[in-house]
Amino acid sequence: MARTPSLSTLRQFRILAQTANFSRAAELAHVSQPALSRTIRLLEEDLGARLFDRNRRHVSLTQAGEDLLRLTQRLIADFDDAFDLLGQTLSGQRGRIALGVLPSYAVGDLPAVLSRFREAWPGVDVTVREGLAGTIYQQLRERLIDLAVMTPPDDAAEDFTFLPLFTDPCALVCRSGHAPADPGWHSFADAPFIAMAPTSSVRQITDAAFARAGLAPRPLYECTQPATLGAFIAAGLGISALPLSCRPMVGAHDLEWHLLDDSAADRVIGIAHLSARSPSPAAQNMLRVLSAKGAC
Repeated sequence: MARTPSLSTLRQFRILAQTANFSRAAELAHVSQPALSRTIRLLEEDLGARLFDRNRRHVSLTQAGEDLLRLTQRLIADFDDAFDLLGQTLSGQRGRIALGVLPSYAVGDLPAVLSRFREAWPGVDVTVREGLAGTIYQQLRERLIDLAVMTPPDDAAEDFTFLPLFTDPCALVCRSGHAPADPGWHSFADAPFIAMAPTSSVRQITDAAFARAGLAPRPLYECTQPATLGAFIAAGLGISALPLSCRPMVGAHDLEWHLLDDSAADRVIGIAHLSARSPSPAAQNMLRVLSAKGAC
């Protein structure tokens, strides 16, 4: 074979094979009849085989033509299917998204977000990875996840784009019926303090708030999960400070929540992604759904 036929040539060949008429085939292929005749002649020369038996009144496939038609049908179908799938991917109708989220967001707003997203784009597969901010930001850097719903990155982390979504006020959390008089940051001066892990965004916020209040409570216990912390509080082991978004994670326990008066302790929640990496069309759709409630 002198040369591999182009897809355009094969499409014109298929039209002629289906119509068995040069004039009609040229019309459907949007070419002149002489141009179509030349394309078929060159195709036969490249393949070294006669594809059509023809005279002034009749055009019919030879055995070689029938063999080529079967191959052409399969090639064109595979090509069209592949580019149809690509088109769906480029429009965001298909694809994969790895989404990193804070555990509190995962049990709070995320289910409703995923429901809306799946209703609009059912062909997109979404993987959810829960974790603390440090871990999720590292996974963003390593391109293991596409988007993250997190607290802001460190000031030095200029490689991320961050879109604030809402503020998450902090509250004193205690056993029901055992609230300190006039609950506030000063309440932690005497009561046993149950803290989140030092690597958590909650711990960073509470440590900073204690410093502003001139306090340095020593944690009686440190927990990696708010649910564990809630169980300790319910058992009467102490009090803690948590963002309100953590409330669903400790909802199984009978606890009281009292808003604290330091606005600097409010946690900012937003969407983060790598600045140097353009989100895929599917990820862009997810970003729009996540931010639908409006930036803060």
